[in-house]
Amino acid sequence: MPGSVLGNTVRRVEDPGLLVGRSQFVDDLPIDGALHLAFTRSPYAHARLGAIDTSDAEAMPGVAGVFTHADIDVVVPALMVVNPQVRRPALATGKVRFVGEPVAVVAAETQRQAVDAAAAVMVDYDPLPVVVDPEAALAPGAPIQFDELGSNVIAGFREDGSDPLADAEVVVRGRFDNQRIAVVPMEPNVIAAVPGDPFTVYVATQMPHGWARVASEVFGFGQGDLRVVAPFVGGGFGAKAGVAAEHAVVIAVARMLGRPVKWAETRSENMVAMHGRAQVQYPELGLRRDGTITGLRCRVVADTGAYAGINAMLATVMTRMMAQGVYRIPKLTYDVAAAATNTTPVGAFRGAGRPEAAAMLDRVIDPVELRRRNFLGPDQFPYKTLTGATYDCGDYQAALDEAVRLAGYDDLRKEQAQRRRDGDPRLLGIGVAVYVEVTGAGSGEFGALEVHDDGTATIRVGTSSHGQGHATAFSMIVSDRLGIPLDAIRFVQSDTAVVPRGSGTGGSRSLQMGGSAVLAATESVLTRARTLAASLLEADPADIVVGDDGRVGVAGVPSSALSWGELARAAIDEGEPLSAEEDITQAGPTFPFGAHIAVVEIDSETGKVSLLRHVAVDDCGRVLNPLLVTGQQHGGMASGAAQALYEGYVYDDAGNPLTTTLAEYAMPAASELPSFETANTETPSPLNPLGAKGIGESGSIGSTPAVQNAVVDALSHLGVRHVDMPCTPERVWRVLDAARAGTLPPVWREPPAAFADLPVRPGAATTVEDVDL
Repeated sequence: MPGSVLGNTVRRVEDPGLLVGRSQFVDDLPIDGALHLAFTRSPYAHARLGAIDTSDAEAMPGVAGVFTHADIDVVVPALMVVNPQVRRPALATGKVRFVGEPVAVVAAETQRQAVDAAAAVMVDYDPLPVVVDPEAALAPGAPIQFDELGSNVIAGFREDGSDPLADAEVVVRGRFDNQRIAVVPMEPNVIAAVPGDPFTVYVATQMPHGWARVASEVFGFGQGDLRVVAPFVGGGFGAKAGVAAEHAVVIAVARMLGRPVKWAETRSENMVAMHGRAQVQYPELGLRRDGTITGLRCRVVADTGAYAGINAMLATVMTRMMAQGVYRIPKLTYDVAAAATNTTPVGAFRGAGRPEAAAMLDRVIDPVELRRRNFLGPDQFPYKTLTGATYDCGDYQAALDEAVRLAGYDDLRKEQAQRRRDGDPRLLGIGVAVYVEVTGAGSGEFGALEVHDDGTATIRVGTSSHGQGHATAFSMIVSDRLGIPLDAIRFVQSDTAVVPRGSGTGGSRSLQMGGSAVLAATESVLTRARTLAASLLEADPADIVVGDDGRVGVAGVPSSALSWGELARAAIDEGEPLSAEEDITQAGPTFPFGAHIAVVEIDSETGKVSLLRHVAVDDCGRVLNPLLVTGQQHGGMASGAAQALYEGYVYDDAGNPLTTTLAEYAMPAASELPSFETANTETPSPLNPLGAKGIGESGSIGSTPAVQNAVVDALSHLGVRHVDMPCTPERVWRVLDAARAGTLPPVWREPPAAFADLPVRPGAATTVEDVDL
């Protein structure tokens, strides 16, 4: 058997094509005769729709059609239906509920003709009162978004039972804003629909099979009538998991006109349309005076935006699921209200509900020793939390101890103390975060492998890469077991005509689910290859091994071996190719964890925050390729630090978005971030044969609270207990000014009274095991 490639650094096999421009994205595909779409969007955040005059647009050059809701009466298929009373039409009807909501669409021969004609569509609007703040939306007298609901509560509940703080000697509480942020993938939404047999859709999506299933249900496609292809996808981060409103319109127009139709979102459209996070959190932590946790009460307001979307589920299920975090907490209650506002519907973003939970908990538990005193111990796993999660395995103190060691934590504290004694205007802050998250939830996964008569192999998988390195990781698994070189392995994904089924990519599930399916298929191929080789070599199958040269033969007899090409030809001679298809499921989700330490410096005269260092020790179970893991850590940490320091999506009181381009939205460049320091502990999961857990979102979960805690820590000697994100220079300067004047605002205020009116949570479980992501 050749030496194992697993656990070693292997360069990504995807990169050469991407670097030289051979790899094609949807917008690169040559689609003959395609019409282009442009949308007429609402300039109002809330208004009744009157007459829509399309006559001028229809008469313009190149226009093939102009359509409104009267022509396309389609409800946007939600990724998850939270409240069936509140469904979004693909094109607005009755009234508009956010700036940018599509009202009409133009199909034209060129993009410029479509844009010009969309601007010529005349719409009568009757403006209505607006609410953009989710807490304000819960207040009495707030403008109601859906009359049939009678309030702006899209979903929510309160948990009945005893007061979790009743026996606390100390209570730490705060109101924390986990702000709305823009997703900003490198590639915005893009889709092309081509009528034919089958009807073919090319779309930038994370879940081609799920996308096809949902679209088929909406449009009545029969089995095999719809083919969905996702070529290279330039980032998804959870926001490209479902069928968007514009996607549905593209399909409808292509079917009506019988021509190919294409729509590519502009950067400004994407900035208005693709948002995540948006929670206001009220945690209260009870402790004894010795630092032992006695209970936790959480109240969370989630901003769903204008329609009931996935953010309501994230708050009611995912954030609740992870609210206990890494700690022994004997009592916990979680109340949540998901509120409709006149803003863009909020979707999933890297971590999707789990970063929000970690940030909420980490802001009320900061000192290292307090964490250590309350950690769940390694001997307590598997561990079922008060919110219904069953953690597979973990060693939280080991991760924190390693982060403390790598950061030189004690020396940092000494430097901080010295600076304070010296009156140094450069304030040093050290922030700590320890998190656990959930990955690999939902359905099973498909994997297949075929070895060809030329000795090469083809992998087919149901997951769908959008930059993570699936082709490399999955090929490593095959190469490790079969000895076939990586450059002789072809990787196929994201085409429903070639890959028969799959659950796609989301929730950091790909390696543990898709990789395990590929491993199972590989083992099946190897078993058959041993049988074939034994027959051809007149040996016992138990004596057949894969040699160091990748040939299959009798152990200890190098001359008695066959190449994979010879075995593949032998299999074909028997009437079946040397191939296998496997579907695997996992007994439950896995729970990666980690510890992050951030070091910041604040200019006390200007409020500018500089992130000097960020140390991350993340545990994703068994590490198959350190290069891929480190890349995911870096990307996640950049995302999380950016939320803490820079990013925040802003509306004015009339519901107008103010951060619609990268000129106004503060997304940092690499030059504004330090060289991240990463490491890993490894606690292999018992739930899959690879021992793997997810890593794609971990960096973004641990980094945000670590950086925010560092900012607060730098100011703590001045009496500062909290700074809202993003910790911009202006915001930090104002806090410094208030601290010097003795006018710091309170960290706590009472949650909205609407919590008292929420229904008591039903007995049905709302754990991640019950949610198909």
